[in-house]
Amino acid sequence: MPTIQSPDELIIDDLYVNLEPILRRQLLLKCEGFNFAGSVKLKAATSMVDAAEREGRLRSGSVLVESSSGNLGVALAMVAASRGYQFVCITDPRSNATTRSLIEALGARVVLITKPDATGGYLGSRISYVQELCRNNPEFVWLNQYASQYNWRAHYELTAPAIDKQHPCLDYLFVGAGTTGTLMGCARYFKERRPEVRIVAVDSVGSVTFGSTPAPRYIPGLGTSRRPDILDEGLVDEVLLVDEADTVVTCRELARHGYLFGGSTGTVVSAARNRLPEGGDAIAVAIAPDLADRYVDTLYNDAWVIETYGPLAGLHTEASPELPL
Repeated sequence: MPTIQSPDELIIDDLYVNLEPILRRQLLLKCEGFNFAGSVKLKAATSMVDAAEREGRLRSGSVLVESSSGNLGVALAMVAASRGYQFVCITDPRSNATTRSLIEALGARVVLITKPDATGGYLGSRISYVQELCRNNPEFVWLNQYASQYNWRAHYELTAPAIDKQHPCLDYLFVGAGTTGTLMGCARYFKERRPEVRIVAVDSVGSVTFGSTPAPRYIPGLGTSRRPDILDEGLVDEVLLVDEADTVVTCRELARHGYLFGGSTGTVVSAARNRLPEGGDAIAVAIAPDLADRYVDTLYNDAWVIETYGPLAGLHTEASPELPL
């Protein structure tokens, strides 16, 4: 094993879970949560900070600021702590309390925006706050994950080549769409080198990213209330929308087999299962952005799930067995 000198040096790019025994479909799940930031967002965070330093926008005394629903906030807080920068994360009530605590544990400040924007979401309000903050404080540097080419470039240079190397006969790639950084980086890579690979974007019902009607969403990670600037729909072959209730059910199903993943993973796996034929021989990979530790109080909490979605399959509502004395 290598010895690292900075937490952003730990990138595990070759770990997959074979979900065929669970789903009865040929689906390999690429696990991106095994790093010190706990998610795929470490790649984008490092890429954007490196670029800002190279361009001279980020230097001693600068304060990083970013709008994030959670995982990028943790990744940037970690990178900022490692490199000696202050960091302010602008988020909203949909972010998990555990995630906000992790960001603060890394020495960053969390600002919670509670006023929805015109769509009923919070992204527009968060971005407006960031823009006003930077306008009045020249030492603040906004990386802008929604428009930065270095967001998608991290996955063009790292994630997609790693998938291509291990799966030279790939037929389908399922990628969740949040800021669309992972999606756009992987899609660009495969369209240039292996256009026969079908790129399937997975989004949450209620997200406006691909032109759907906005609706309330409660699980952070996928979906937006404002179309990301870096999105190029021409690079995507197919778009699948998943109801958040199906996300919860899929996460619970994986948990019953010992796999604890985050909400974005449950969404992508749910879409892939519905899209792929049972018993088919197509080779498919889905990207799992994070693990379950930040969701134990929400989608793995029966009371929260019932309050948010009503009773669903897979909840732990049966009586616990009696324990012997």
